[in-house]
Amino acid sequence: MNVTPTQIPQDLRPTVDVIQAEILKRICFLDYPPGRQLKEADLAQEFGVSRTPVRDAISRIKHLGLVETRNGVGTVVVALPDDQIRHVYEMRLHLATLIGTLSPRKITAPDRQRVEDLLVEVKALEQEFDPRRYVELNHRLHILVVDLIGNTSLQSFWWQTYCQAASTWHRIAKLTGADAATALVREVQDLVQAMEHGDLSAVGFVQRIHIGYGFDRIQKHLLHSE
Repeated sequence: MNVTPTQIPQDLRPTVDVIQAEILKRICFLDYPPGRQLKEADLAQEFGVSRTPVRDAISRIKHLGLVETRNGVGTVVVALPDDQIRHVYEMRLHLATLIGTLSPRKITAPDRQRVEDLLVEVKALEQEFDPRRYVELNHRLHILVVDLIGNTSLQSFWWQTYCQAASTWHRIAKLTGADAATALVREVQDLVQAMEHGDLSAVGFVQRIHIGYGFDRIQKHLLHSE
């Protein structure tokens, strides 16, 4: 039996932020690939809410350029054009240099444990590669870095550019296979070193280097020449 919004207590229903995060995750993981129609009624039923918070969540995602409304079709997921992907990576390269300089916070023992645990998993991925798992581990790495950022405005911009860039990683993983996992291992190893020294600026430097490497792969395999 389907559950209607009125059957779910108000305090247990997901917020707009939660709905937005889940839809964005599905777009990043290509569970919702370009061309996928987002139906407010279906999503409202799934999340157990009215259509209003779903509509608000989708409206926010439109500002990222990841969905658009088409006449006679509705709201659909779209792929960023090549020039916008380039702009997103230019922004990420710049933002990475600000990690550790804007409202830095102390790197803690639990932070170090998280990155060490992640390293174990990405090494396992290198031995037995799976594109879906690659994207999942990239997502976890992103959340780890976000949690290290002390400046809330920088956090917000970092999230936005991550969401705009993330779906390209799934495509790269399918094209390059285990090479993508090897690159991820190197990135996490570098982060382990930076965090062992408690150096948040070095974390940003590591991110800038590996975002640059990732962008090189994207330009080689996915983007048309300018």
